[in-house]
Amino acid sequence: MARSGGVEGNERLTALVAAVLLLSLFVVGLTVPLAHSNTRLHVIVGTVVIPPVLLKIASTTWRMVRYYTGAAAYRRKGPPFIVLRLLGPVLVVLTVVLLFSGVGLVVWAPRSWHAQLSQIHHGSFLLWFVVMAIHVLAHLKETALVGPRDVLARTRRQIAGASLRVWASLSSLATGAVAAALIAPYAHNGVFFGN
Repeated sequence: MARSGGVEGNERLTALVAAVLLLSLFVVGLTVPLAHSNTRLHVIVGTVVIPPVLLKIASTTWRMVRYYTGAAAYRRKGPPFIVLRLLGPVLVVLTVVLLFSGVGLVVWAPRSWHAQLSQIHHGSFLLWFVVMAIHVLAHLKETALVGPRDVLARTRRQIAGASLRVWASLSSLATGAVAAALIAPYAHNGVFFGN
């Protein structure tokens, strides 16, 4: 078996990061109503999730590539349901647009672009929320069952690479926290509303 745990290790990493994101994105969601009056909080929490999102995209992309290039273990595991396969790329694009339009508003967009970028950020959020709700509901049971396996003593040794997967997940959050600390000074109230 591979040091990373192969297909089962990939499944565990994806589920663990999904659990981290489920909690993190819930917290980000709580800051949405406050985004105009407390933009800094929304920016900080929103920035923290970017590295875990990128890790989740990487782990699911790895599974897809391995499946479509004919890796036997990934072929035996099979693909997700067709609806989820079709929604996956849409969700990735919407997530990237949502997160990086927010970063653009805070850090690099010229003032003349703020109104348009704000519309992109808000519009992508509405679409993202619908697609993400479908994605979460479809994977909730799997995430709840598989996500904790690398942190529970009785299951962590069943598949190689548990420490590496936990370390990768925690490192993505730590990287997000550093990024949030770096971006926070640039956040000012109203930035997401074209002000």
